Amino acid sequence: MEPAVRLASSAVDPLISRLLAHAPQEPAEPAPGTGTRHSGVPEGRLMARLVSFRGEDPEMGWQQLFDVAAELVRLGLETTGQGLPEGEEEGVAGVLARTLWVIGELDTTDTQAVRLGPQDFARRLRSAVPGADRELSSAAAWFHDSLLVTVCLHFLHLLIQRFPGLAEGQPERSHRIGQLVDLNDVEALRGSRPRPAAQDAEFEARYLRHVAEQYNRVTIYGIDLPNPNTPDNWSLDATYLSLAAEFSPGTGHDGPDEPDLPSDAAPPAGTGPAAPGEPVMTADRALAGHERVLLRGVAGSGKTTLIQWLAVATARSALPEELRTLQGRIPFVLPVRRFAREGLPAPDDFLSALRHPLADEAPEGWVVRVLAAERAVLLVDGIDEAPEAQRDAVRGQLRRLLRIYSGTLCLVTSRPPAVDADWLAEEGFTELNLAPMNRDQVAASVTAWHNAARSDEGKDHSRLDEYKEILLRSIPLFRELRVLATNPLMCGLICALNRDRSGMLPQGRRELYEAAMEMLLQRRDPERRVLYADTVDLQRAPRERLLRKLAYRMLVEERAVLDRDSALEAIGRSVTAIPAVASQGDPQKIFDHLLLRTGLLCEQADGSVEFVHRTVQDYLAAKEAVEQGDFDLLLEHAHEAEWEEVIRMSVAHARPAECAILLNGLLAPGRTGMKRNRRRLLAAACLEHVTELDPETHERVRRETRHMVRPGTVAAARGLGWVGPIVLEMLPDPITVSDDEAHRLAVTVTRIDDDAAVDYLARLRHRRSLTLRAELARGWRNFETERYASEIIRHLDEEGLYFPVSDRVELAALREMGGRDRVQIVGHFTPGELVDGLEAERLTHLWLAYDLGAGMKMEWLSAFPALTTLRVNPRLPRVSGVPEGVRIIA
Repeated sequence: MEPAVRLASSAVDPLISRLLAHAPQEPAEPAPGTGTRHSGVPEGRLMARLVSFRGEDPEMGWQQLFDVAAELVRLGLETTGQGLPEGEEEGVAGVLARTLWVIGELDTTDTQAVRLGPQDFARRLRSAVPGADRELSSAAAWFHDSLLVTVCLHFLHLLIQRFPGLAEGQPERSHRIGQLVDLNDVEALRGSRPRPAAQDAEFEARYLRHVAEQYNRVTIYGIDLPNPNTPDNWSLDATYLSLAAEFSPGTGHDGPDEPDLPSDAAPPAGTGPAAPGEPVMTADRALAGHERVLLRGVAGSGKTTLIQWLAVATARSALPEELRTLQGRIPFVLPVRRFAREGLPAPDDFLSALRHPLADEAPEGWVVRVLAAERAVLLVDGIDEAPEAQRDAVRGQLRRLLRIYSGTLCLVTSRPPAVDADWLAEEGFTELNLAPMNRDQVAASVTAWHNAARSDEGKDHSRLDEYKEILLRSIPLFRELRVLATNPLMCGLICALNRDRSGMLPQGRRELYEAAMEMLLQRRDPERRVLYADTVDLQRAPRERLLRKLAYRMLVEERAVLDRDSALEAIGRSVTAIPAVASQGDPQKIFDHLLLRTGLLCEQADGSVEFVHRTVQDYLAAKEAVEQGDFDLLLEHAHEAEWEEVIRMSVAHARPAECAILLNGLLAPGRTGMKRNRRRLLAAACLEHVTELDPETHERVRRETRHMVRPGTVAAARGLGWVGPIVLEMLPDPITVSDDEAHRLAVTVTRIDDDAAVDYLARLRHRRSLTLRAELARGWRNFETERYASEIIRHLDEEGLYFPVSDRVELAALREMGGRDRVQIVGHFTPGELVDGLEAERLTHLWLAYDLGAGMKMEWLSAFPALTTLRVNPRLPRVSGVPEGVRIIA
């Protein structure tokens, strides 16, 4: 993120240039990207040899460095007009000088520093002097951190100017740093961002009110209560659940290695900390430390709800402290499904392209002025909704927009397989993966669903409470429910069906959707005694057929939204072909009936229609494709990520002979490279949905995909998780592989939702590799707690390993095992729960990877007399009140 304290290069470059030695202490090196200098030393020049205050005969001493830091602090305060508490200016200068001194101590090269960029380079320096700013007030500490980012920006820019090879080796990163320096110069000369003109300000106030009202409603999928006056949507405030996100591997955001880990167990350079899995953060804080984020999540994982929350919180200026960079910003929600075929609209067309009710009232050029003033937050929802052929064009349009308006914050969401790794990396996007809900979150979601269902106040809720308790007991006991409930969409559907079926739930995804169709299309109105809402009288079968026609048309035409005319045309073609519908009225009347009475469609202000969720559309489209026998269409698109769910559901609907056609078609030659691999792996994934299949086809699928499950990279290993339990039958004997391959296999298997995965992982539990043990520990949250604790966690060598706890069940299980010396907190707990749940006499190292709230005050750590080290993810709020003798590692 660009620095908040802006200083013109004309003012600070003469100061910062004094930090660089006039003559580097080693000869010029080959341009970055040409390899290592010599064995064991990374490419580039060591920073310790480039700064002026290091070496045998340094050009600058400590006092001169402090004087430079003090002048930088003075300039920063003068430019921003900010004040500090009395006596703190000198303290900030001292902390800044100590932090800059570290540049000469880190084993970091100029290439690595430029690759990190100003934000992460500043974080690297700050983490190397833990606790240096503990004596500063929170305001002074915030000013120091902001100023440090600015200093690092200009420092890296001077490095690039001095050594042109850096720009040649990293053109995109160097260009971005140059852009930020130019932006700083403009802003510093201007003094501050201009306030919007009166006409703009008046419109903005109305626009923000509309955003807060529009997106502060959430529909809990599948809700259906007897009282016809009960609303089917609720306030986002009442139902929003904050989820966790993990950083994608290889993005360079894993944090620093811990210095006291055993040297023979340390992970390879650049792979991040030797810790359980990927660093975890709260998903709705994604924009706290990164100006651009690509958030991946499976269907129903909460991506759109997160977009809504960010839009509402920004519009209301009701933001948590970590998101203060969004304060005063204008949110623009851009659902890709609304412009999937036409491409990303130009800024002046943002509102009109989305058919926003205020589009005609916006002052001319208003959106452009907001972007130019760096006051915009772009929330681009569902890049996977664009057809694959159009997706790169949308990316190109987004790139151009962000390069022109470089100060724009941006969050893009997508289903995981829709775009490749590093799809937007050149534009500075950090990639996150939305994590499944843990047990505590599932329980909270179930409770929130039932609380929302109480909106018909005055009624007897005893049965509703009974159903909630049945569900809370059932989910942990049954694997299928446990796996499905980690998805927010499926959790809501399970709640609705549990209530509808008086606690008798179906199991499996297809069975759940079949039950949902019966509830919504057959029983919903009669059981609610809604008998005369209109004059159309249709049973489930004709209703479902009509909805399937709409979903299938949207599939074929690669649309997520249909305008009213297209929907009426599709219904008109079917009315005469379905006898039960022909006598019920014209297409308009039938369309209105489906819209109002099925609960599966929703209409936008402009009359366009879409399904309540893409998964529902995929389910119905797949059923229609199988009904029509249109297997050629399915196979033609099988390598496209957005068709994956349709193919899976088609196999689930297909009869045995049809199933064989689909699977053999997926294995047929004719495709090359990644397309062929994707189709073959999809064939393997489909086996879990098969109800009946001839043995020859089943064996062919297994034979032709068996050797595809030896991933060569961690990213490839992660990707195998979506294939499902069939992978377990194809993996090599874990006893026969190296530690590196064993780690990649563990990455795959810990992501497979099947109890048999624990049996496979148990064969890896005695290995010494810290990276492997960390992955095995991370997998705990994906399986039944007690069994995984007994068969895996209990047997892991504890040396150097942090044991993660993500919920209260795991915390209790770890305590029952006697606790551990090192514990990582990757879920939401209160300090009191940690004091009660951790072994006080044993804990020596605590790693906080999750915000504990309450200002992150740490006085409660005094309850752990053996504690020596507190590790805090740099993206979390600053801690305070840490007991004496406990060192802090950021």
